[in-house]
Amino acid sequence: MLVTLSSLVAIYRKELQSYFASPLAYAIAGVFWVLTGYFFVAVLLGPDGLIQQVALLDQSGITDPPIDLPYEFLQVFLRLMGSMSLFVLPMLSMGLYAEERKRGTLELLATSPVTNWVVATGKLLGVLTFYATMILPLMALEAVALSAAEPPMSPAIFLTAHAGLILLAGGVLSLGMFISSLTESTILSAILTFALVLFLWVIDIIGNSVGGNFGNALAHLSLISNYTNLVRGVLDTSSLILFGSYIILGVFLTAQSIDALRFQRY
Repeated sequence: MLVTLSSLVAIYRKELQSYFASPLAYAIAGVFWVLTGYFFVAVLLGPDGLIQQVALLDQSGITDPPIDLPYEFLQVFLRLMGSMSLFVLPMLSMGLYAEERKRGTLELLATSPVTNWVVATGKLLGVLTFYATMILPLMALEAVALSAAEPPMSPAIFLTAHAGLILLAGGVLSLGMFISSLTESTILSAILTFALVLFLWVIDIIGNSVGGNFGNALAHLSLISNYTNLVRGVLDTSSLILFGSYIILGVFLTAQSIDALRFQRY
C-alpha cells in the first residue's frame, strides 16, 4: 500500500511540475484569466450588468420579487466559467498520454511495475490541481466582491458552487485523458475531447426530444444540467454520483487502453 501511494505521489508531482514548466499551459491559463476577468467585470459592472439592472428596477419601483444580487452573480459567472472550461479542459488533457506516445515513453509506462490505475490517477490529479490553481485567483476575486453583500452570502453556497466546477473539470479531464491515450496527436485528442464534451453538454436536449424513460436517462447524463444543480448551491447526490462516475469511467478506460498496449507487445 505504501509503495502504491508513493508511486502515485511521484507521478502526481511529475505531472504537476510538467504543467508549471509548460509555456503552453501558461498561455492557456493567461487567456482563461483574461476572458474570465472581462466577463467578471461585464456581468457585475457593465452597462448591462447585474448592478445596473437592479438599479434600473429600483428606479422603476419594481421591488417584487426581490433580487438576490450575489446569488444571481455567482450563478451567471460560474455558468460562464463552465462554458469557457469546455474549451480549456480539452487543451489541458490533450497531452496527458499523447505526448508519452509521441516520445515513445508510453511503452515504458505500459510495462512498468506501477499499475496503470496508479499512473492514470496520478496524471489526472496533476492536471486537475493545475486547473484548480487557475480558478483560485478568480475565487479570491469573487470572494472580495461578494464580501460587500448585505446580507452576506452563505459560505456553503459559495463552496458548493465551486466544488461543482472542480467536479465538472475532473469528469472532463478524465474522459480527455482516455482519448489522449488513444492517439499520439495532441490536436486530434483535443478535438475529439471537445466533441465528446459538447455532446455530453447538450445531451439533455436530445433526451428531452426523445422522451420516455430512455430520454430521461439520456438527459440525466448531461454535464450542464448536473453542473447547474451544484452551481445553485444544491448538494444533489445524483449530480455528485454522475460526476464521480465520469471520473472513474475515464480512469478505468485509460487503464484498459494502456493494458491493451501492454498485451500488444507480447
